[in-house]
Parts: sequence; structure tokens; C-alpha cells
Amino acid sequence: MTTAEVTRGLGGPATGPVPQQSPVQGVQAVPGVPQHPSPLPYPQSTDHTDPAVTAGTAVPTGSAGLTAPAGTADPAGLVGGAESRTGPAPALRGQPAAFSPELARRDVPILHRLVNGHPLVWLDNGATTQKPRQVIEALAGFYGSANSNIHRGAHTMAREATEAFEAGRAAVARFLGAASPDDIVFVRGTTEGINLVAQSWGRANLGPGDDILVPVLEHHSNIVPWQMVAKETRARVVPVPLRPDGRIDLDAYADLLSMRTQLVALSHASNVLGTVPPVREMTALAHRYGAKVLVDGAQAVAHFPVDVQDLDADFYVFSGHKLFAPTGIGALYAKPDVLREMAPWQGGGNMIESVDFTRTTYAPVPHLLEAGTGHISGVVGLLAALNWLTSFDRDAVTAYETALMAHAQQALATVPGLELLGSAPERIGVLTFTLAGHDPAGIAEWLDRDGIAVRAGHHCAQPALAHYGLASAARASLALYNTPEEVDKLVASLQQLQQAG
Repeated sequence: MTTAEVTRGLGGPATGPVPQQSPVQGVQAVPGVPQHPSPLPYPQSTDHTDPAVTAGTAVPTGSAGLTAPAGTADPAGLVGGAESRTGPAPALRGQPAAFSPELARRDVPILHRLVNGHPLVWLDNGATTQKPRQVIEALAGFYGSANSNIHRGAHTMAREATEAFEAGRAAVARFLGAASPDDIVFVRGTTEGINLVAQSWGRANLGPGDDILVPVLEHHSNIVPWQMVAKETRARVVPVPLRPDGRIDLDAYADLLSMRTQLVALSHASNVLGTVPPVREMTALAHRYGAKVLVDGAQAVAHFPVDVQDLDADFYVFSGHKLFAPTGIGALYAKPDVLREMAPWQGGGNMIESVDFTRTTYAPVPHLLEAGTGHISGVVGLLAALNWLTSFDRDAVTAYETALMAHAQQALATVPGLELLGSAPERIGVLTFTLAGHDPAGIAEWLDRDGIAVRAGHHCAQPALAHYGLASAARASLALYNTPEEVDKLVASLQQLQQAG
């Protein structure tokens, strides 16, 4: 099946794999979230034309016949000039562009390299996504012409860097549907965000006999920090079992909730089964018992729109590198009343108002929780990634990925001895599998010979694999720039592996 056939088969707009959420197109404007146009002297574009192609040249998209959107030279407001400084990025204020995977692929340089003599087929998106040139150029531009520390400098470049950093915070707030940029704390990634909540909120609010409910499908980063703080506070971590198809057992969840429950920690999408739980419903039920809810959005944010206020999540965390942004940057959202009660986890510069040897006063949140120099260029890259992703119609992206996953499931079913894990009806494009007669590491090595990158191992989700009696498995994970042709290459290579014995 070709990309054009998958696209034609979509029909009208799809709601995607998350029925509990209201459709959101692009980034919604949030009242009270200020815009932060910056005069940084380097370009950042969401124009999806190849820089080497003459402007206006049609982009080949099979039968779709799409042309590259006109774009603007500086949608992020990072270049001088009257137009660039008059408001928010066009991608954040106008209608999103039409979507095709070819448009996305043209922006991602690494997808055009060879691996072992074959065109790269990147199916390891659950581990990390590849970066569009807009992100790469933003990073190079920042270090080439605008590098400075933030917040405490009086000179021009310090002001410019600070404006870019805080523009990134505002963009994350809009992207997540938060009410204010002050609800956003920058962290290294999902893992650090969860640890921050565990050590800051958890230490103050957990005690002997308290329960922390954690579904079996969780990533280790949403299990181990709770075990650590539970040991320290004498609380207990209570696993929520799965059903055979990989869905959370909601009856068991309801039975486990009690007045002892202080926190529910669950993922918005599983990194090993692709399962998308009914987060809004689970959150509402937890709130009836007075429990807080932390949502791990690492695998979700690249695949469908998220509205933290609609979910009513108390905490929401994600990593930039799974969202086409650089490594080492992520964000924690917390409700304002919860955030204001959190004590600092780390001490140092940036998080203080004044210091002497008798008394230290702290800065308000979110700076209270951001000790030291932050990953400034990472925020610049994250802003570029958000602009890039939201320049596409996100409902169209979700619909395409859903159709691509269905094609992948059908195609993989033709491989003798292949068994897919999980069959939850609501899921993202994560395809974890075993192949009779072959260990996962051997499968990954075979596929690598054909330039196909998949992940093998326990995927930092050993309890989820143990649910299926496994210690490891192979995983192919899809993103918006993957195509049916790439899926077919994966299937053909696996069939050849079986034939080779």
C-alpha cells in the first residue's frame, strides 16, 4: 500500500485514538497567556519547502498533489523587522497547513541518509524522534548569534535570550492548553519531571499507609521514583493490573481506589503497548477520593492534541526529544494551587530572591523549581519543534497515523510466527512484537542490515512485558513522517528473516 492510498482511505477528519478529548486543531490560544515576540537575530521557519528547491515547486505526494505551504521567513518572531515583532507566530495564530508525510519528511535531513547502503527507515520513534531542519537551524542560530545566560543579565543579548526562553514557556502552555506560562516548569525530560513531583510534592504529602496507584503498563520512570519516595515516606505503590488486550483493568482500578489513595500515576500512551487509557475518566474517579493524578505524556504529545485543563490532570510531563525537539529538555505542567505548595527540590541560582547566611527567600514558581542555568538552547529548539508540529493540521496528522498503524497491523499479520503485543482499541502506532525462533536483539540486528531501525529489549517497561510472560521484545514505533512503503520494507525484511531460518 502506498502513502497516497493510505491518505485517500482516510475520508473525512478523524477524531483519532483519543475519544475522551475534544478535537483541537493546532495550538489553541489561551486567555492570559502573553505573547513573547523576540528580536533574536536568527531565522526560524515552518515553511516546509526544501531549501534547495525553488520556491513554489510542487512537493511530490503521490495522488495527493499537495504543494508546499507558503510559510513565512520568521514565524517564531525571532528575526528583526516590523512584521516579525507584531504578534505571535503565524503557525500559532492562523490556520494550520495541509498535511502529508512527504511534507514532513522533506524537513528532516537524517531521513535522507543511507544506513548499510539502504535508505534509512526510522521506526524507533518511541525512543526518540528525528529533528526537522527548523529545529537544527534554530539551535545553530542561537549559538551562532544569540548565546547568553538568562534572567540576570542587563545587556542586550541576555534580554534577547531571556525573551526566547520565556517565549518557549508560553508556547508550551499554549500547546498543552494550560491557563498560564507560570504553570510550566522546564526540566530535562519526563523522568526528571516525575522525580521532581515525587521529591517535592510526594515528600510533603505522602505518609505511612498512603497508596500510590500505578498501572502495570507504566514506563520505569513512572514506577521507580514512586518506589523511592514510598520507601522514604512509608507509603506503598499499588500496581493496577492489565486486561489481556493491554488495556488497564478499570474495574480493578475502581476497586483499588480508596481514601488511602493519594496519587494515581499513569501514562497517556504506553511506550510498549501503545495503549491510550481513558485518562479523563480515570482522573475524575481519582478526584472523587481526593487523590492527585500525574500523567506521563512522553509518548502522547507527538501523536494527538493534549488539553491538560480538559483532562483535569494535576501534573502532566513530557520530553522534548520525543516531540522532534532536542534531548535534555522537557516540561512539567502542574495546577497553580498545587505548584504553589511545592517546595524546591534543588537549591542554587535562579530559584532565589535573596541569600545570606541567616535566611534565604525564594523566587516564585515556576522559577522556584528551576535551580541553576536551564537548557536555554533546548527551549529554543523546543519552541521551533512546537511551531513545526503545529504548522500541520493535527487532526489530519492523527488520522494519517491511525491509518498507517492499521496498515502496519495488517501487513505484520502476514509474517509467519510474528505476534503483536496488545490489541487495545485506543492506541498509538507502537508495534511491539515477538518472532518465533528469533530473539529480539537478533531481529533488530537483521533489520539494521536493511537500514531499518527498531528497538529491542525490555523498553524500560518490564512489568508490562511480564504481563505477557516476556523479558524482551522488538518494537517498531511510528511517527508522522513514516510511510506505508517503509512499513512494507519492514515486513519484507522480517519475511526474509523467517525464510533464512
